Amino acid sequence: MVQTLVDAEEFTRLTDPHRRELLAHCYRMLGSAHDAEDAVQDAYLRAWRAFDRFEGRSSLRTWLYRIATHVCLRAIERRGRRPLPAGLGGPSADPEGPLESPPAEVPWLQPLPDALLGGDPAEIAASREGTRLAFTAALQHLPARQRAVLILRDVLDWRAAEVADLLGTTTAAANSSLQRARARLAQLDPAEPVREPTDPERRELLDRFVAAFEHSDADALTRILRADAALEMPPFTTWFSGADAIARFMRAQGFAACGGAPMLRTAANGQPAFASYERAADGGRRAHGIHVLTLTGAGITRITSFLDPTLFPRFGLPRHL
Repeated sequence: MVQTLVDAEEFTRLTDPHRRELLAHCYRMLGSAHDAEDAVQDAYLRAWRAFDRFEGRSSLRTWLYRIATHVCLRAIERRGRRPLPAGLGGPSADPEGPLESPPAEVPWLQPLPDALLGGDPAEIAASREGTRLAFTAALQHLPARQRAVLILRDVLDWRAAEVADLLGTTTAAANSSLQRARARLAQLDPAEPVREPTDPERRELLDRFVAAFEHSDADALTRILRADAALEMPPFTTWFSGADAIARFMRAQGFAACGGAPMLRTAANGQPAFASYERAADGGRRAHGIHVLTLTGAGITRITSFLDPTLFPRFGLPRHL
């Protein structure tokens, strides 16, 4: 019993420093913070059971990534990909019309709370590009093994030989898979160069966004949106493209649910985010959605509103105001 306890303590001491980066890795693979946490837990359990057989031929970090990646590959086989509405079809032409839900339950892409990556701003900044929503959504359209190759090579900077060894394939096959993944990703997520907002611009944009929501002011919202901005609202498949269409939707029905209430600030995927609360029957406010913003110096280019109250506890947010 004493030996088992010592081994467990040693295992925890050696492996815990890698837990957060493995969570980010599993999130990129699976598109869900919940699934990523389950995958990391499964990977650590498998690593613990095999720890006495770890011979140190690779680093402990590499060994843990090998286990976690294979856990994710198996999970993708069972559950498939997690899209966002824009990945399923074109934008709606009727902002005043009813919102459409998918014909069957779709496992939507979910946001990753920055808090899960730790409170170190440097850590969050380092993982920002690798976890931003547009990139993570694009990854979901790649076959599972291509997804793994691209993440390991282009996000984590692994060598081709290391990736090939992890996946049990040849270096040539890994390189070929990477080229196909890059070509597909370029179609899905062009990642055009944009001017990042300065800190004063960022603060002003966020303050004006909150004010527009809290005052149900569609005109004020329009003024901070880029002309080609997009609004997505999973679980609804309906989405809108263009500042005018977004304003028309918010004016007609969007503000009816959550306008006029305080918004709580948070952060997800290295991006600013806000929690909104809708009116409840008792006169109070209940959890409505997590809104993740994509910012540029020219304004807000995308609002991804995750209308899922079950996300609030994961962000450490109250379900009721």
